[in-house]
This record gives sequence, C-alpha cells and structure tokens, in this order.
Amino acid sequence: MVTTGGLRAAAERLSLPVVALAPALVEPALRLLADGTGGAALLRRQWAGDGTAEAVVLHRAGVPLEHPAVVAAAAAWGCDQICHATTGRAVAVPAPRDDAPLADRFRHLAARAATRVEIAVALARYAGGERTKDDGSPLVAADEAAHAAAAEVLAPLGVPVLSEERPDGAVADGQPWVVLDPLDGTGNFSAGLPPWAFSAALVSGGRPVAGLVADLSSGRRWEGGAGAGARRDGVPVAPRPGSTVVVPSAPGGGSVVVPATARRVRITGCTAIDLCLVADGSAAAWHDLDRSGSHVHDVAGGLAILLAAGGVVLTPDGEPVLLGPDTGARLRFVAASSDGAARDLLAALG
Repeated sequence: MVTTGGLRAAAERLSLPVVALAPALVEPALRLLADGTGGAALLRRQWAGDGTAEAVVLHRAGVPLEHPAVVAAAAAWGCDQICHATTGRAVAVPAPRDDAPLADRFRHLAARAATRVEIAVALARYAGGERTKDDGSPLVAADEAAHAAAAEVLAPLGVPVLSEERPDGAVADGQPWVVLDPLDGTGNFSAGLPPWAFSAALVSGGRPVAGLVADLSSGRRWEGGAGAGARRDGVPVAPRPGSTVVVPSAPGGGSVVVPATARRVRITGCTAIDLCLVADGSAAAWHDLDRSGSHVHDVAGGLAILLAAGGVVLTPDGEPVLLGPDTGARLRFVAASSDGAARDLLAALG
C-alpha cells in the first residue's frame, strides 16, 4: 500500500496526476500499490453482476494481475476475482492450500465472510421484524442473515463456530474455535447511525490469534494475527498514547471513569470497532470495568487485532485476558497502547 510519501512516484509511474491517486489514501474501496521495483497499480473494489466482489485493476505499470500484492489486496477485500478494467481479463483469487496454517485459512475465509455479510445485511435491512433480546438489546432480521452468511463461508475450516445468534456448540479441550458477532452495533444499524460491524476471531488456547473487523457502514476493514501484525485497509497500524478513551456505554447511575491523561470520551455503540480504534492509534484506551462486562463475541475480533498490533489487554487483576467458548459469560478488562498505560487505567478505576 502506497503512503503519502510515495504518491508522487506512483503517479509518475502510472502517468496520472497526483490528485487522481489521492482518494486511494482515504477511500476504503481503493488501493494504490507499489512493489518497490518501480511497479504500481491502482485497484478498486466493486460488485460484479452476480453480486460477488471483485478487485478491478484500473491502472497498472509493471504489475501483472497475479502479482502477490494485487492478490493480497483482493483477498483482504474478500473478493472472488481480480479483473483488468481495460481488457476485461479476470483471474480467480486463490485460496490458501488445505494444509496451510489454520490462521491463514481463517483470515482468508473471514474476509470473504465479511463480504457475504455486507450483501446479506443490505438485503435484510428493510425486512422489519425487530425484537428485543433477553439482555434488552435489539434483534433485527439482519442479525440472522449475517450469521447465516458468515457461518456458511467459515464452515470449511472444520472447527466449532460460536456466534451471538446461536446456542454454543461443544468445544473440546485444546481445540481451536471461531467466534462471530455477525452484526455488532445492531442498535446503531436499526437507527441508521454508524458504525455497525462484522467481527470474527480465531481463538486457540484462550488467546485470540487472528481476527477481522469490517465496518459495514463505511467499508473500513481491520485485520491481524499473532506474529503477522495488524492492518487497517491494507496499511500496517500500531497503538499509541493519546488523550481519547472509548467506552461501550455510560454506566447506569454513575459517571464515566477515565485516567488523568484523558481529555475526550467517546461512545460509538460498536465494541468491535472501539478496540480497533485503540489498535490503530485513533484512541488511547478502552475499558468496561465500571459496567457489567462484555461478551466474548463482542470483543474477540477486536482483541485479536489489538494484540497483533502490539496493544495490551489486562483483567481487573492485571492479568492477560483469556477467552472461553461461552457466549453468555461476561469479560471485564482494559485495553491500551502499552502495559504501563493499561495499568495506569486500572489504577484510575481502582
């Protein structure tokens, strides 16, 4: 992914004005790629006539359709194929081999699942039938549609898939498992107030080892895994100190508690994205210690990305968070850019 510094060189290589490429720096559906040897390509994600997603190569110089960077961008978008805008030639986006590491196969299929969920949620948006769950949160037709679309795509992984929308299945000791929040921020979705998101994580040994969160209201995507780092829309991200704290909701009858360094408090209504904002440095910290806690499906995807980015997550006792295959249980923790920042937040809340 080309950053601002490489924009002019890419523009010269593609024989385009810089302003024609600048939208790729801010638009989630565009990618500007450079391979380090003078090659460059501008890609756009769009929907094909059959309702599948495709990565369209709008301009290229010295970069074939099968170039690893093009394939990686298309896979991260959850696309089925790569298409050349000028010639119409198309190639399929290859899937990892069956013997590839489970985390690699999960990340590929999770990206595709998020894309299928985009369509399913759009089709179900005006289906009506809103109800209330046992915990008082809203349930709409899009929740069920999102679950069905995601579970079908992730089934080939051959591991248990837990979801907010289904009773928990059995998970054997030591067995890896996937947990979904097919539509996080249902209340936002119902009100038409962004953001709302798809979230998925692969959990092994109680640790979220790979995750993907797709903001379905804007197209932004965060993904990451243990040892692989984290990215937002293809660009590597890392947490950083700051003065903004995000929290899931205002505590009943109380006030929001923040560290002394905090100057701003944000409540987005979408926990999965909250944790990604800490992972990419947009916010300094997150916590739910003065609330009843969060479910594993709410936080697992974001936690995987935050940990892959180098962030720190601690329980009220100052210990690392471990996830169990129980979507009814509650977790309470703080998330921050560093161990010191996380412990400062624990002290402020103590």
